[in-house]
Amino acid sequence: MVSMPEFTRRQYAFAANIRDPENNPAPQDIEDRRMQIYRELFYNNVEGFISGTFPVLRQIYNDTTWHALVREYFSRHKSRTPLFHEIPREFLNWLESERAGNPADPPFLIELAHYEWVELALSIAEPAADPVPVDPDGDLLNGIPVLSSLAWHLTYRYPVHRIGPDNLPAQPDAVPTCLVVYRDRVDEVGFLEINSVTKRLLELIDADTNRTGAELLGCIATEMSHPRPDVVIRGGAEIMNDLRDKQILTGTRRP
Repeated sequence: MVSMPEFTRRQYAFAANIRDPENNPAPQDIEDRRMQIYRELFYNNVEGFISGTFPVLRQIYNDTTWHALVREYFSRHKSRTPLFHEIPREFLNWLESERAGNPADPPFLIELAHYEWVELALSIAEPAADPVPVDPDGDLLNGIPVLSSLAWHLTYRYPVHRIGPDNLPAQPDAVPTCLVVYRDRVDEVGFLEINSVTKRLLELIDADTNRTGAELLGCIATEMSHPRPDVVIRGGAEIMNDLRDKQILTGTRRP
């Protein structure tokens, strides 16, 4: 800082006071009333984007605790993007990898934040750059099913889709919560709770682009040691058709 030009030092002091006024004095000769305008403007903009993206998280915090959390982020995190819509991602990154945590935090804090961020992320996500040729009406059992690039299958320890001010679980559920978040053709984002079998099916479709739907379901039947693989395959066919109706599956790969 000493070797910097005077105007640069003043810029740093100006920004430091806006970010953390309690620990960084404002530049000299600037009226505090004017500095307060900037402090409120910057903080309120950032807080507004965060609370708008994480509405449930905001609801479960009282005003004092919430603003302390956002202020901690605002004062300590070095953002890597100037884009406003990336602020929630930066906030989530900070929660996940930078913040030390607080004993008063709800145990589901990071999972709930991730779940709420996903809706924004998917609403602005670009489809796959080079999508495979797809037959939207293809036979999902005898063809190779294709998962939409705008359908994300997620697993959480907590039932994040049910958390709210009146439902604050202290412990993870015995069975993980599996969800699909997807964007349809009219750009509406939807959420679907699925069981572990459907989750496994989506994992296999996502990872294996060479096997038919029937083959993938047969693999699941084997993993389950199911005595009637045909039952698994028939039930899986219904599941895949429902997933196609919701545009989670886009159809089958064309030859």
